[in-house]
Amino acid sequence: MKVAIYGQTYNDDTVDYVCELLSELKLHNANISFEKDFYNFVTASKEIEDFSIFTENSGLDASFDMFVSFGGDGTILRAITFVKDLGIPIVGVNTGRLGFLSTFKKEDVKKVVQEFVAKDYTIVDRSLVAVTSNVNIPEFNAINFALNEVTVSRKDTTSMITVETSLNNEYLNSYWADGLIVSTPTGSTGYSLSCGGPVITPTAKSLVITPIAPHNLNARPLVISDNTVVKLKVSGREKNHLLSLDSRIVTLENGTEITVKKADFTVKLIEYTSESFLKTLRNKLLWGEDKRN
Repeated sequence: MKVAIYGQTYNDDTVDYVCELLSELKLHNANISFEKDFYNFVTASKEIEDFSIFTENSGLDASFDMFVSFGGDGTILRAITFVKDLGIPIVGVNTGRLGFLSTFKKEDVKKVVQEFVAKDYTIVDRSLVAVTSNVNIPEFNAINFALNEVTVSRKDTTSMITVETSLNNEYLNSYWADGLIVSTPTGSTGYSLSCGGPVITPTAKSLVITPIAPHNLNARPLVISDNTVVKLKVSGREKNHLLSLDSRIVTLENGTEITVKKADFTVKLIEYTSESFLKTLRNKLLWGEDKRN
């Protein structure tokens, strides 16, 4: 078994759970590799043996059986920039807060290995969205994809922006709002949900267009087929607006044409039998907690 370990959460107790994972992996003679910065963080407070190192640009390949991410959902989103299109299955150990993607409790970290070895899991392909533009965006040249969403939003102003939107080259609407989200099914439980968008099961072949605080109250979230090509163009009082892919943000000039479509590869997430998506929904959104049920 070949395992990559990554983390961004620098909680004091994170290292203890990493060491628990290492102990369990050693029982199964696993070949272990650490992300460089996370390894430095761990070794600064615990003395562990030497392991091979990987970075965003080297050290990973398709031979890895599992990529373990310590942190919250944001850490998973960052993890995909390491995994890219290599097809390494990812599992998240939640040392953050809500955790729709990073679902495994840190106290159960040993079960990550135990249930993997017992094959008590399925591999779920999660679709991504990719961005291209009529201008060069250097920050997104190598990593122009997002697992959760692509968002355009206002910058340096309290005034709303207008987002001209077309689907497969047919005009849809000009949203007058604080911004617009194009979300994957995975991202439907993220920013889109907080803006009134629907919850979509991860394997649905859909995207969601969700306006952010629209001026027109009849501008509602729209579910579309994931083979749709979405084109966006922003105008407004300021010269610039923001474009974000998950947590990565750049500033663009208004009038830039942004094309969003499903990426040509997927990310594989490990869904353990004990931590299914439906169970996560019930637990995180407190479905059924109403005493009237």
